[in-house]
Amino acid sequence: MMKIAFISEHASPLAQPGSIDCGGQNVYVAHLAQQLAQLGFAVDIFTRRENLWQKQIVRWKPNVRVIHVPAGPARYIPKENILPYMKEFAEFMIGFLRRDKTGYDLLHANFFMSGWVAQQVKRTLGLPFVITFHALGLIRRLLQGPADGFPPERIVIEQHLMHHADRIIAECMQDRLDMERHYQADRRHIDIVPCGFDPDELRPDREQARQRLGLGSQEFVILQLGRIVPRKGIDNVIESLAILRERHGIDARLLVVGGHMPEDNAPDSAEMARLMALSTALGLTDRIRFTGQKARHELADYYSAADVFVTTPWYEPFGITPLEAMACATPVVGAAVGGIKSTVQEGVTGYLVPPKNPEALADRLALLHTQPDHARALGEAGQQRVHRFYTWRSVAETMAGIYEQVADAAPAVHAQSTRSNLALQPSHPR
Repeated sequence: MMKIAFISEHASPLAQPGSIDCGGQNVYVAHLAQQLAQLGFAVDIFTRRENLWQKQIVRWKPNVRVIHVPAGPARYIPKENILPYMKEFAEFMIGFLRRDKTGYDLLHANFFMSGWVAQQVKRTLGLPFVITFHALGLIRRLLQGPADGFPPERIVIEQHLMHHADRIIAECMQDRLDMERHYQADRRHIDIVPCGFDPDELRPDREQARQRLGLGSQEFVILQLGRIVPRKGIDNVIESLAILRERHGIDARLLVVGGHMPEDNAPDSAEMARLMALSTALGLTDRIRFTGQKARHELADYYSAADVFVTTPWYEPFGITPLEAMACATPVVGAAVGGIKSTVQEGVTGYLVPPKNPEALADRLALLHTQPDHARALGEAGQQRVHRFYTWRSVAETMAGIYEQVADAAPAVHAQSTRSNLALQPSHPR
């Protein structure tokens, strides 16, 4: 049995989806770990402790443990501010791996800070590592400019990791192209492995889902689901709703799932407040429902109840939500960026539109409204596509093959480095 150490400094599999720093990476780590465990791997997920009451070791699923790492204060810290605590994270992890009696074969880092930790572990213990970046700092900086809150060191760290990781996991063709063009990464060290969905978790159930959510059977329902942050382009969706009414005479219902909505309906973030103010300014408060974040088991109802799922971010390395919508036979209209360009097939499973273009989005929504049979056919084609290419089981099987290649290519000392306490002397990450 191979034993893998996942590193995911800010994205715990135990976190509630939809909060400001809880999104696709949390889903990726959780589902990939579970599927690898079912394939016979043992997986430990190292993530930063955010509460004093969190147990250091949580036996989460069969063959999957979550290790809460004391790095910085035991409270939520925005991921943009976590980098100063990564030295402490690395020191804890090195000590933990040294004390382990069974030994780890490989590290899988998620995000650039986890990659930095993996590099320190490799320098000290010799373990090889693969990395999934989930987002690239240079691309964010190009798109967001001064609004990008990450420190400039991020780009330097990513550049170094591109050339020192044993294997890089790109989530789509665009992701690999960005690595090659902007970081001069070597294509020979990059594997494209997409994200996935869980067929046991997501399936169509339109009529029952609408009843449970209190939606009319004849309403044209648009769904936006994900983190409430500017780059997701939710304002673009709201503006398209106004255009849909004014130019096309369609009075649609928009569900915005994500973020936190207290009982007094006061927004929990500046972005949520901005979106609610925009809805008011456009006269759409009676047509938009901000639901707040929902538990994982509730999401299938929202995907199934919608006539169309919309996601129009400016930047999206992959984007898991379009897969989840297609799994529920819901057509997708997505921005022609990143992984969305590979998962959504134009005119087959949905449509692609330019980001920040509410007019183009409204035109596609109007088409789906006026041609329900066509919309239904898109949804059915999407369901077939994701079952064929994008299950988490198939993702895990591909990843397992990569792990074995990396472990086999590593010097023999790697496989034994965490099993031998005699050969190791205390050292600090550089």
